[in-house]
Amino acid sequence: MHIEENKSLKPYNTFGIEAVASHFAKVQSVDELAALLSMPEYPHPFILGGGSNMLLTKDIDTLVIHIALKGIEIVEETENDVYVRAHAGENWHNFVLWCIAKDFGGVENLSLIPGNVGGAPIQNIGAYGVELKDVFVSCEAFDISEKKIKTFHLKACNFGYRESIFKNQEKGKYIITSVTVRLTKGNHQLRTQYGDIQAQLEANGIANPTIRDVSNAVIAIRQSKLPDPKEIGNSGSFFKNPVISIAQLDDLKRNFPDIPNYKVSDTEVKIPAGWLIEKAGFKGKTFSNYGVHKKQALVLVNYGGAKGKDIFELSQLIRKTIYRIFNINLATEVNIV
Repeated sequence: MHIEENKSLKPYNTFGIEAVASHFAKVQSVDELAALLSMPEYPHPFILGGGSNMLLTKDIDTLVIHIALKGIEIVEETENDVYVRAHAGENWHNFVLWCIAKDFGGVENLSLIPGNVGGAPIQNIGAYGVELKDVFVSCEAFDISEKKIKTFHLKACNFGYRESIFKNQEKGKYIITSVTVRLTKGNHQLRTQYGDIQAQLEANGIANPTIRDVSNAVIAIRQSKLPDPKEIGNSGSFFKNPVISIAQLDDLKRNFPDIPNYKVSDTEVKIPAGWLIEKAGFKGKTFSNYGVHKKQALVLVNYGGAKGKDIFELSQLIRKTIYRIFNINLATEVNIV
């Protein structure tokens, strides 16, 4: 296990922001992780996974521990279901493809979500009508203070919309090392009614889709709307879709009768943040070498050489503008560092 000094973090964040870690180490086992966390000279290390859900606004003046634990294995099977464990350093999309190749259903709608497996429970990642919690069984997490592994089952994770116990009550206390999901082995329950999936399947001439067909449809949709981080730096959706009361929606409809909304409960609805940002005039807007993506207003982009603080200031401008126009507070989905 080698500790590097003055390590560039540009390759380790999908925004492609240049920032430097004073010290950097890649861990490939729980034992290596425990050893690093026991070093007294680094009392407050920075934990880095896939780097897909953060915006670096400064250098990191401490030890950055990059979680690179690998491995995917079947831990249990029944006649209809299979339990699969993936370690935290596995790329999420590659894990989805692994499952599809074995005809294990349940995660196909989550295709092409950037990042690694370890970050999935923190965000309760979701897309096209499916969230991680729908297939989640448990995760193993390293207790930083106790220096031991603890298992969190579904209920204990307090999953919500892009929320979990790891993002709130227990933030900074655990490092997720593996995730176990329950998938179907046959008789898959496909979810094709959300977004443009059905239309994409029809365009592909598919009447009776398989989980691979659904995955391919999701990939095609995402690629048509979202920039590839390898080509344009970004972190996917920068903001959460806000949830407001039906009473507030009725007020907004007086000035914005076409405002889209999706029922959450008998008293609340979800509003697409991308619609709000586009309506406010930010979609496709460019500021020097950064801006808002031309096809998806939810995505802030680094066209090359942008500073994290510039993108952060843009996000703040968007939030203030949305509040002024709609009286809605936008919360960031991306972690600001």
